[in-house]
Amino acid sequence: MNDSSPHGPLALIGGGEWLGDDAIDRRLVELGGEHVLVLPTAAAYENPKAAVETASRRYRDLGATVDGCMVLSRGDAESEIFADAVREARFIYLSGGSPLHLRVTLKDSLVFDALRSAWHNGALVAGSSAGAMALTDPMIDPRGGAFTVGLGLVSDVAVMPHYRAQRNVQLERTLSLADSSCAVVALGEATGVLLLSDGTWGVVGSGPVEVFLGGRETGLEALAGKRIG
Repeated sequence: MNDSSPHGPLALIGGGEWLGDDAIDRRLVELGGEHVLVLPTAAAYENPKAAVETASRRYRDLGATVDGCMVLSRGDAESEIFADAVREARFIYLSGGSPLHLRVTLKDSLVFDALRSAWHNGALVAGSSAGAMALTDPMIDPRGGAFTVGLGLVSDVAVMPHYRAQRNVQLERTLSLADSSCAVVALGEATGVLLLSDGTWGVVGSGPVEVFLGGRETGLEALAGKRIG
């Protein structure tokens, strides 16, 4: 699909989800509504129930409710029950954890097809840390900064989370390996970029956000017109 395909909002967040300042979550509730479906898939080998509980506490304070969609394995991702829940959701949030596990679990699955369908029907999709990394294509491999295949809601964009506003060895390697057309977005925790339904990009949160194209720092204009998957 091209960049003119209809879609809902997409939030790519640099980590620290549901902790600290609630400005991002307030904005997401405005866009996505008061019922949040959390997929703690990336946290499958950490504590996925704790991720859902943390989200529940945050959104309860904002007058919203949370359901956990416990898609933790490839078998779960092929469940019609989970796929139906995702397809019907209007606000879907992918937590942090392992981007590689998230990608392998959801790639070409019933649940991801349902997520894509919901998004193209106007649902808000948000991903934090691993969730943000995996939603684009390519995806930065956290083991060293090279690139691998992502889920591809947006193409020619790659996310580096937990950014501290200083270039390091991994970021330099990522920038050196990026195709000239690929925008690398470095995001601080509790900070993100937001793609609205009209195709415009903006920043949410007050932490560092830097966009690089061709190895050089640029602005959000580098994200304009990226292909929608």
